[in-house]
Amino acid sequence: MTTLFDLTPAVSVLAPAGAGARPLVIALDAATIVTGIAGVGWTDYVHAKAKNLHPRFAQQLEGCSTFYRHADYVVIEGAAFSKNNNGADALAAMRWMIRQDLWKRGIPYAVINPQSRNMYATGELRPVPTSVPKNKRYTVGKGMIRDAVHERYGLLTEGTHRYDESDAYILLALGLHSLGHVLAEVPQAWAEQALRGVKWHNLPVVAR
Repeated sequence: MTTLFDLTPAVSVLAPAGAGARPLVIALDAATIVTGIAGVGWTDYVHAKAKNLHPRFAQQLEGCSTFYRHADYVVIEGAAFSKNNNGADALAAMRWMIRQDLWKRGIPYAVINPQSRNMYATGELRPVPTSVPKNKRYTVGKGMIRDAVHERYGLLTEGTHRYDESDAYILLALGLHSLGHVLAEVPQAWAEQALRGVKWHNLPVVAR
């Protein structure tokens, strides 16, 4: 018997040659309030406005599923284990609900750690210089990811949720790279290190 928390065998894929037609991949920078969404050439978001956690979970799951229900693969940002605050438990629950829904639909998914996202975008696991004041590092780091998306892919995310969307786009590009579909040139050393953080969970198709 298996349970939700059984670990599905994970496969690390390093850019196979001759990958064929590009699959439909959707990327999620999942969160309990705002989830950044990305597909090739576009970004969007799901904003759960409910005040209480349970209806917020429901809004997020329903909204995200409208984007990924026909996907061949889904990429999700994994946990930043350096963070352990009051919202970490809820965020973990949200991510696991999405994974469970993908499992039910038979859609393979990858969980990519934030450091691999940073490496693929900037060439650094922690790209923000130590000279930047601590209270500004988060915004500066998110801005660096957004700039990389703009410069490399020609896509400028704008608006209140621009950082969630640009994070999702880098996850998308990295996930596709691991499947042999490179959206734009990335330094080989950056890509090789980032690809080690892509773990695909290949599950049998159940139903869409």
